[in-house]
Amino acid sequence: MADPEQAFATRGVNHLALVCSDMARTVDFYQGLLGFKLIKTVEIPGGAQHFFFDIGGGDALAFFWFPDAPPVAPGVSQPENLPGQGSITSGIGSMNHVAFDVDPDLIDEYPERLRRLGIACSPVINHDDSEATVSREKHPGVFVRSVYFADPDGINLEFAAWNRALVDSDVKHAPKTADGTYRSELVAAT
Repeated sequence: MADPEQAFATRGVNHLALVCSDMARTVDFYQGLLGFKLIKTVEIPGGAQHFFFDIGGGDALAFFWFPDAPPVAPGVSQPENLPGQGSITSGIGSMNHVAFDVDPDLIDEYPERLRRLGIACSPVINHDDSEATVSREKHPGVFVRSVYFADPDGINLEFAAWNRALVDSDVKHAPKTADGTYRSELVAAT
């Protein structure tokens, strides 16, 4: 653990900044379809833009639009698929997906709400500690329930609802190094 006098006192995520191919289409999707209020717009010298959306809890999702941005590279800059529909691998330093925290009492209705808006999505997925990491049924071991979908640029998004409080015993896997070996001394004491 970091020295408390050297640790940074954060309050959550201020904003996550992504890159889009069409700012107008991005505003249509995030504000028009998902209902995230556009809260700040910036014109950047050279013709670029930087827009911010309120995603609740004091957090924001931001987008840059650059007139000369390289094209998307599925499988490198983002996953090629939504979870459950193929490989979700993406490159080092990429943004794999954005998960928006939602009320657990509402998650079951979100797939139908998304489909009514013309947005393809997964069913509600129950994430647990089983070997498969998912369960068909909701049970006490399910820690989060998710619905996955993508924005117009193929950015993977998730509505996620915590199903139970996380406890110290939820930290039980040693992290792997670049060569695939484990670093057991880095696992928090439980």
